[in-house]
Amino acid sequence: MRVTSAFCRLLRLDGTRVREVSFEEAKVMVKVALKRKKLVCPECGFETPSRYDTRPVLSHWRHLDLGAWELEVVAELRRLACPAHGVVTEGVPFARRRARFTRDFEDLVGFLATTMDKTTICRLVRADWDSVGRIITRVMGDHLDPGRLDGLFEIGVDEVSWRRHHKYLTLVSSHRTNKVVWGSEGRGAASLDGFFEDLGEERAGGVTAVSMDMSAGYAKSVRQEGHAPKAVICIDPFHVVQLATKALDTVRRGVWQDMRKLDEAAAKRFRGARWALLKNPTDLNDEQAATLRKLRRKGGELWRAYTLKEALRAVFVGDLGEAEVRELLDRFCSRASRSGLKPFVTLAKTVRKHREGILAAVRLGVNNARHEALNRRVRMIVNRAYGFHSAKAALALVMVTLGPVTHVLPHERLDVPGG
Repeated sequence: MRVTSAFCRLLRLDGTRVREVSFEEAKVMVKVALKRKKLVCPECGFETPSRYDTRPVLSHWRHLDLGAWELEVVAELRRLACPAHGVVTEGVPFARRRARFTRDFEDLVGFLATTMDKTTICRLVRADWDSVGRIITRVMGDHLDPGRLDGLFEIGVDEVSWRRHHKYLTLVSSHRTNKVVWGSEGRGAASLDGFFEDLGEERAGGVTAVSMDMSAGYAKSVRQEGHAPKAVICIDPFHVVQLATKALDTVRRGVWQDMRKLDEAAAKRFRGARWALLKNPTDLNDEQAATLRKLRRKGGELWRAYTLKEALRAVFVGDLGEAEVRELLDRFCSRASRSGLKPFVTLAKTVRKHREGILAAVRLGVNNARHEALNRRVRMIVNRAYGFHSAKAALALVMVTLGPVTHVLPHERLDVPGG
């Protein structure tokens, strides 16, 4: 068998035939020619038999490595005049538009990015991180399920920080599929408005429940005319308890500062009090449990704040019905309002304001627990994406990993008819 025939079968590049193979130092160069006669615009797919000129354009693509050797595909392409995009170089069937890598190479990198960190990927595929970011964006655009916004009934909305200095992504997930179905840079009403624009009025009419935190911006977008008229806003109980935890920590800091002014030595004895107060009682170690007993004997504002936090947490720990939760929330708000602790007085007002949304979450059994679980994975992904300088690349990595994306590796394509 000739070398060109062997490489033709080995590479399996769609719509090409191998013309020449050359071996260089640590690299294999494979020159191919397209089988088709017509020229195709890489932007819109416009086809024409006419060339714009006779000047060939020499193009290179990085392909999957051949053992320890890099493999580069070379082809002389023609130019065409597209009615929509002007004079462009023809597209090739084995690579995505504007890519300097073959489709097989990019699909492999896209799959590796779901589980590997930056350093490992770059070392394995021998590509820089910026190139990996662009590859992930193209793979996401190619393999993301186009029907992911169909049949959405119960969705979760939240923001996640992807970079310091208040750089956020707004993510929307489906509670039924447990997948991230949409994302955008930024947060608040303007960001979520983009989701409803993509969803369209007809599909938005089928959304029955939207779980979220107590962000006024997201609620405003949901209630906007033409967005989700039938949707019930469900306030996630986790965020309610989180506010109580923050209120307790505010009280703790105030008490700690007052104690330091009066008796520095006494303040040092309660140095580990923070985690003893903020953690669930069942998760405390022996030292933290002992600290909590000391705080209980001491009493005062700090212990009163702790009991309020635990009272609110207990409302959502058990499997209680809506009527019971309503009564317990009213009791909590009454106690918090009379506590004399400013952070808890403010918390009581917040709970009263969002009470119907909290009760809706209990009644429908819809909360942001699944979305929060996705958010934890998103934060790990964002850590892996350190070095990306655009929200588009970070969002693409999130969607490739947690979105409705079907990854097909090059060797798996051999089992697909026509692959």
